[in-house]
Amino acid sequence: MEELIGRIAFIKEAERLKNVLRSAHTSSGRRESTAEHTWRLCLMAITFADQLGSVDVAKLLRLCVIHDLGEALHGDIPATEQAGTVGKSEQERKDLIELTRTLPPSLQAEFVTLWEDYEYAGSREARIVKALDKLETIIQHNQGLNPPDFDYAFNLTYGQKYTAAEPLFAAIRAIVDEETKGHAAER
Repeated sequence: MEELIGRIAFIKEAERLKNVLRSAHTSSGRRESTAEHTWRLCLMAITFADQLGSVDVAKLLRLCVIHDLGEALHGDIPATEQAGTVGKSEQERKDLIELTRTLPPSLQAEFVTLWEDYEYAGSREARIVKALDKLETIIQHNQGLNPPDFDYAFNLTYGQKYTAAEPLFAAIRAIVDEETKGHAAER
């Protein structure tokens, strides 16, 4: 019973991710939540999984769900503001540990291990999720009803290290970059 109470407490704490707003805007113009970003990242993972050859889809989805979970406590730092940010990774790791404190130690360790795999791009699945994460963000920026001063040009270099790593992501990136260039030209 105590373990179930701890798991439910974790689920309740993780709900905070629904209230963490990102810099991206939805197509209706409101800021998207980190939970919404995570949902579409999961959708992208299952949509493109059959194009990735031998890949552990369950691990892809676990990585997607865990990758921004630590942001539930201290929020998201937009990519445009991350340059020179000291301690972002350490803070997210601490926040993830705090957020998962009511889980059984083995489950907490699993979540932290998944987060570390994503953060340091250790496995092929983590590198895939990194690429999809960057692509989802750019697609949302292109699809969103953004403020007049939105910097589309930033997206043309954002995450290239990860999106260039596999032919599928390079092809998606080429399509998305053309759309980005169109939006940038309109400004």
